[in-house]
Amino acid sequence: MNTNLANEMTGIVIDKNDDQLFVQKNGVTYKVLSNETAEIGDVLQGFAYSDKSGQLVFTTKIPTIQQNIYGWGEVVKVNHNLGVFVDIDWEDKDVVVSMDDLPTEGRLWPKEGNKLFVSVSVDAKDRIWGVLADDELFFDDYVEGTKDMHNHNVTGVVFHLKKSGTYAITEDKHILFIHPSEREKEPRLGETVTGRVIGLREDGVLYTSLKPRAHEVMEEDSLMLLEMLKRSSDHSIPFHNKTDPEVIKTQFGISKGQFKRAVGRLMKQGLVEQDDFGTNLINIPEDD
Repeated sequence: MNTNLANEMTGIVIDKNDDQLFVQKNGVTYKVLSNETAEIGDVLQGFAYSDKSGQLVFTTKIPTIQQNIYGWGEVVKVNHNLGVFVDIDWEDKDVVVSMDDLPTEGRLWPKEGNKLFVSVSVDAKDRIWGVLADDELFFDDYVEGTKDMHNHNVTGVVFHLKKSGTYAITEDKHILFIHPSEREKEPRLGETVTGRVIGLREDGVLYTSLKPRAHEVMEEDSLMLLEMLKRSSDHSIPFHNKTDPEVIKTQFGISKGQFKRAVGRLMKQGLVEQDDFGTNLINIPEDD
């Protein structure tokens, strides 16, 4: 096993031609990737790994992501028989996160463009693999949310999938928790999600909903009625589903059918109710 792979090391320049240097360490030769000016016998400090073709290479540009040092990489290819290939900013090298470390259901695997927080490891056959960060790594270094973040928009990258819900982390290191009831579908590992804060857990994790706000799913007629109800002094209007169609047309400029559908959408969201006297606002949308 080559213990220098995916590690920083010093190498001695043993060969040089017009456009290429080679260094050696412990009898193993590496092609130098960076444009270095050096002479045979010089000692260079750098980082060793094997490139896409399996050739041993050496770079003086020390990468951020190394063994036990984590960073964000971008998924560039998915192979359902192997895993996902991740660009970790190593020249001519992507690392594979094994399918064994990915969700059991393929639909929850990352896709191209998604991000994973990874380090690397080297196996007994000198193969370099991507290693997903454990949950503890995120919880050891996160920023607790605050109550004044309620209803704020937040964006994060999914790092853990559980039956109880989905965890994501923002650029500011806030951790988001999305309960299954607060999403239309389960996000993929590595997917970037955007939602709104709906609560604060005791440990500072932000309860987050991926569902749209009430006004974002309403059509124009519903929004018009809602606005009239909010502006009314008693939050009610003297019109209901049995009101004469001509009266509705004169008052709102819409047909009775449109009025009933608009009221129906508001009722479905638990915002209004009707009685013999009219339509009443019983809940003001949370985002208002």
